[in-house]
Order: sequence, then C-alpha cells, then structure tokens
Amino acid sequence: MNIERKGFVITAAVTDGRTGVREVFGDVPCQMCHFHQRQIITRHLTTKPKLQASIELRRIAQILCNTTEEKFTKALDSWHKKWQPFLREKTCNLETGKYFYTHRRIRSAHYSLRKNLPYLFTYQKYPELNIPNTTNSLEGCFSHLKDLIKLHRGLKLKIKYKMIIEILSK
Repeated sequence: MNIERKGFVITAAVTDGRTGVREVFGDVPCQMCHFHQRQIITRHLTTKPKLQASIELRRIAQILCNTTEEKFTKALDSWHKKWQPFLREKTCNLETGKYFYTHRRIRSAHYSLRKNLPYLFTYQKYPELNIPNTTNSLEGCFSHLKDLIKLHRGLKLKIKYKMIIEILSK
C-alpha cells in the first residue's frame, strides 16, 4: 500500500461497509462502522416500520453500540428463529408466473447484519488497539476537506483532485 511505503503502520481499519474494502487490508483487524450498519438497516426497514418483524429487527440493530457480540448474536438468532417462516413467504407475480420473496427488505436487513456480524465487534476483540466502533473521527477530518473544496465551486474533477492532494500533503 502507498500509505505503508510512507512509513505508516496499519494496525486496524474501520470501514463503512463498502464491498472489497476489507480485502484491501488483508490480515489487519477490520471493524464495521456501527453508524453505517444502522443506516443500512434504516434504509431497508425505514425509521418507523409497520410490520412486527421489522420493528423487532430494528430494535435489535439499535442496541448494536451497547452490547456484546454474544448477546447481539443471540438476539439475532432468536429473531431469525421466530420469524423464519415469515421470511420464507413468497408471492407470485401474476403477469410472469414467477415467485419472489414477499418480505425482501426485511430479508436484506437481516442478511446485512449476518454478513457484517464478524466485523461488528472487532473493537471488543482487540481492546489493546483502541479501535473505534465508528468512522466518526475520520468523517470529522474529511468534513474540513469537503468544506475547503466547496469554497471552490465549479472546479473540474482533475483540478479538485490536485487540490485534495495538495491539502493532504501538508
């Protein structure tokens, strides 16, 4: 990595959940940002879900920052066991005759939590590294950079890129 050639040692990474980012860091412990995970859940379930399964899954996601991996996994497993028949429901499209899952958005929210579960509690597994559970401090750094770039509206992408490089190299 370019940053490592400059003498930095990467001990851990906090990611926003974008695909492929974890692979870039190889053996370095990766933490999924809790804020971004909750945003993914909100995107799938909304802030005020109507269905009981959605309400319960959203409640589980809300405790993410204040629990342990064991308790969170247990709550997620219990939810899945309770709602498994509901999640398997399929609906037939009368025009095409094809079946699709009726509750796709709830399934997607659940799948996201399952897929990211190994990375949601990395900060607890490596307390000596002081890994944050969100990208908040990094986002704060970049908000300053974004403000500087916004001052110069209308710049072409190539010039913006040069400007960012110049600001970061100081």
